[in-house]
Amino acid sequence: MDELVSIIVPVYNVEKYITETLDCVEAQTCPHWELLLVEDGSGDGTVEKIRDYLEQRKDPRIRVIHQPSNGGAARARNRGLQEAKGRYIAYLDADDLWMPEKLERELAFLKEKNAAFAFTGYEFADENGRGTGKVVHVPETLSYRQALSNTTIFTTTVMFDTEKIDRKLLEMPVMKSEDTALWFRVLRSGYTAYGLDENLVRYRRAGKSLSSNKLEALRRIWNLYRRAEGLNPVRSAYHFFFWAIRAVKRRV
Repeated sequence: MDELVSIIVPVYNVEKYITETLDCVEAQTCPHWELLLVEDGSGDGTVEKIRDYLEQRKDPRIRVIHQPSNGGAARARNRGLQEAKGRYIAYLDADDLWMPEKLERELAFLKEKNAAFAFTGYEFADENGRGTGKVVHVPETLSYRQALSNTTIFTTTVMFDTEKIDRKLLEMPVMKSEDTALWFRVLRSGYTAYGLDENLVRYRRAGKSLSSNKLEALRRIWNLYRRAEGLNPVRSAYHFFFWAIRAVKRRV
């Protein structure tokens, strides 16, 4: 369908949050969506929560795709991409939340800009999904060079138009910081990312161990510059310095 948005959600051990996340998709003012829940081998009560939800709602727009074993978020998103029927691709993490108008506003923005790649602003949220008041604003556009020092694109805010960008280009590399590596690859290919500076997403920080482990986060970004992007130590240090400053500002 020309207007269909395929929402891809990697699902792994999120029984505390998945019902609320499903509710935020059901509440979207844009009705033209399909939700692909890529179940990645959860060991808690996540699968039962999803089953109960589907039995109650009986919404044919929601599909569950079971991975053969736990392979991580990148593989799960790539499986969702393979199964997606929509022209537009949107990512949602299983513990994050969208405002009801998120899809409608971003889809209209993507069309208005005649863009292949869009992202929005977002707000940090606590364990219960309540906004903390700390809103991350985004620039009007990001080129590859700009993005190297400003990784402000957050996965749950992203939307792609697959009539303007090849699906193969959207396959996430299987590595740490796979989402940022994908943004870099898309932008390096000549695309521009367009930022809709509206707070349409709540980023629930609780339980996100990779993000909370600061040393690990620093190591991941440095390796991204050196290994994935192939930048020399001087260029890597330059972009790393500005990335670190912006990362701190986003959280203070």
